[in-house]
Amino acid sequence: MAFTSDLDQITRAAAGDPSAAAWLVDRYSPGIIGLATRMLGDRTEAEDVTQETFLRAWKALPDWEPRAKFSTWLHRVALNLCYDILRKRREDLPGELPDLADPAPTPPEQLAQGERVRAIEAAIADLPERQAAAITLCALQGHSQAEAASIMETSEEALESLLARARRTLRTTLAERSVA
Repeated sequence: MAFTSDLDQITRAAAGDPSAAAWLVDRYSPGIIGLATRMLGDRTEAEDVTQETFLRAWKALPDWEPRAKFSTWLHRVALNLCYDILRKRREDLPGELPDLADPAPTPPEQLAQGERVRAIEAAIADLPERQAAAITLCALQGHSQAEAASIMETSEEALESLLARARRTLRTTLAERSVA
């Protein structure tokens, strides 16, 4: 299974095998960059978070113990880095939210869909950090609630509560913006 091949690659990467490290980056970087992009709304910052996540992983690999799946642990590292950036943004720019609009122009036939996507992204960005993380992990990245709870280091019941509050807030926000 994937878990066994992950352990083999992790062991090899910990021993300094560059091909094993490359394999792990290829396998997990799309999910990490996706999470970071959704959380931060900035592709460049997401790439920085992804790079820092793997740097931390390589430093920790010699002592890493498989108490959780490697992917769960990586996502947790990335999520913590995103939280750090979001907190710093709040300290630097109190009351201002990042601009999540896509800088590329939307083709005319996709204008309505593009506006809706941007409204949803902005509504997610307006959520409290933990609610945004829960909705991003489950609804946007397809993690199971058990995986998302593990990544967020919380119980499944607490995650369900976060998801319920996030969905309720999103419905209200999108209805107010006439996007739903």
